[in-house]
Amino acid sequence: MSDERLRRVRDRVRPFPDFPEPGVLFRDISPLLKDPVAFRTLIDLLEDHVRASFPKIDFIVGLDSRGFLIGTPLAQRLGIGFVPVRKKGKLPAALCSLQAELEVQSDAVEPGQKVVIVDDLLATGGTMRAACELLKRLKAEILECLVIIELKALKGSEKLNSIPFYSLLQYD
Repeated sequence: MSDERLRRVRDRVRPFPDFPEPGVLFRDISPLLKDPVAFRTLIDLLEDHVRASFPKIDFIVGLDSRGFLIGTPLAQRLGIGFVPVRKKGKLPAALCSLQAELEVQSDAVEPGQKVVIVDDLLATGGTMRAACELLKRLKAEILECLVIIELKALKGSEKLNSIPFYSLLQYD
């Protein structure tokens, strides 16, 4: 991976100290989304990673809501479909839900279809783990959980129960 390309993405992640509470350093991707060159570079890097790692993939699964922002252009680049995992109450049709927190349409993936789950951030890992459980209920094969930013000190990847995990940027 090109250090210059990775730097271009990292330079567009803005730190906000003491948000949402004192002592927390929030990592904001809004400047990354506003910069078309940096955003294209982000999608390029994610596409390169997915293509090199998985020769056969059926869907990108994006988590509500920022996972939609990176998941849909990534799926389009890969020439595959996109599946949204939404917060409760946002989807019509028959649903599969978990802990009254996340929902996906029950016919979103067929048993055995290969998916990569995408989000902007992995912190404590609770939402990503819930999404994995949801996709497992549908009998999808989860190839990897993929995020832009990992907050390593929170050890969220440990909650993924040995599901492969990749983060583009890591912060302590």
